[in-house]
This record gives sequence, C-alpha cells and structure tokens, in this order.
Amino acid sequence: MSEAKQTEAKASRTVSGRVISNRMHKTVTVQVERRIKHPLYGKFITRRTKLHAHDEANACQPGDMVLIEACRPISKTKSWRVVRVLEQARAV
Repeated sequence: MSEAKQTEAKASRTVSGRVISNRMHKTVTVQVERRIKHPLYGKFITRRTKLHAHDEANACQPGDMVLIEACRPISKTKSWRVVRVLEQARAV
C-alpha cells in the first residue's frame, strides 16, 4: 500500500506570436500565425488567431515576439500565459 505516487509533468502546449496590444492590466493580446494548405487548390495560406495571455510582470510591449503556453482558464477569455519574451520590439 505504500506505493510512491509519481507526478508526471504534462507537456503543455506552447506557441509563439507577436504582441499587438498591452492596454489591459496584466494581459496582452498575442497574434499567432499558422500556415495551412488549402484543401482544394493546394496553396499555402496564412491564418491568424488573437489570444489573450497573462503577463504577470507587465513586461511585454507591442511588437515583442513572445512564447506563450496554455494554462487553466484565468478569466472568461484568458487561458494562456507568457513564458518569456523571445525578441524585443525595435524602437522606431
């Protein structure tokens, strides 16, 4: 009966995208692009998705490339969190 329970870390889904808005408190809007092949014509098309991600430190700026991972729902529309900033936005 004294079997040791092993906790396995479940691999969470991670995607990278560009921050397009940081106007909300501790929340950023990230635009994620993916390429799909058109089922009939065979042309590759770029599809975009906007995701809200939790940014605890308010460190992300618009234009930053970030890595986000899926997490438990934090609010009605927010179920992703920022793991790290991959690339800073260039100052103009």
